[in-house]
Amino acid sequence: MIQQVENPALEIHDLTVSYDKKPVLWGVDLTIPNGALCGIIGPNGAGKSTLIKSIMDLIPLNSGYVKLFDQDLDEVRKKISYVPQRESVDWDFPASVLDIVMMGRYSKLGLFKRPRKADRDAALSALEMVGMDKYARRQIAQLSGGQQQRVFLARALTQNAEIYFLDEPFAGVDAATEKAIIQILKNLSSQGKTIVVVHHDLQSVETYFDWVILLNLRLVASGPTTDVFTPQLLEETYGGKLTLLSEVGELVKKGGFHAREKQ
Repeated sequence: MIQQVENPALEIHDLTVSYDKKPVLWGVDLTIPNGALCGIIGPNGAGKSTLIKSIMDLIPLNSGYVKLFDQDLDEVRKKISYVPQRESVDWDFPASVLDIVMMGRYSKLGLFKRPRKADRDAALSALEMVGMDKYARRQIAQLSGGQQQRVFLARALTQNAEIYFLDEPFAGVDAATEKAIIQILKNLSSQGKTIVVVHHDLQSVETYFDWVILLNLRLVASGPTTDVFTPQLLEETYGGKLTLLSEVGELVKKGGFHAREKQ
């Protein structure tokens, strides 16, 4: 089930990507509506992060194209915000929390222009939104994983983008941080912003997202969560892995265990 929409925020047509001549995404064709809070769901190695990187032109395409608001990325780059996986960032970089968040304003400053008071105020406001304003002077390497993720979200917020791409923003964060992040994303969506999130926790999909992409090297389904997040389509996406995931989920519920321990 692949539902296409008119005047989409994101359009992907016939996208194929390979590493060392081995396809990792094959013939992906989809659209996402404006204002959607969209989760990209699929097993490990399904190409979820690759899809985000393809959209952001961080890796070359073998075929196909990507349109954002019916334009090429270079024409709308200032409207786009990207939060990479935390593991891909060099956290030893000598910068304060405020320095990192201020980087989100550079695209609006233009070449060689110095940040203004308004830019600093925007950065501090974003830090307050994610509950990190008290850490503005702290070195980024001194923060916990969850705190670092909040800072990168704050940097994205200062861009005041129209579409946000987040690659596993909940990985390695505590429950309070996850709750805070999803609430911010829902608020952005309610303002008409489009949010695309690589996500791996099946138990939270229905409460987090109103649009879902099911991916496993090829596109299995794309559409409203109520239509797409079904046992049949999940089985097609995960295959035999889904049975194991379901059994583990039931054991967790029966045993009263926490689904995950995060630092």
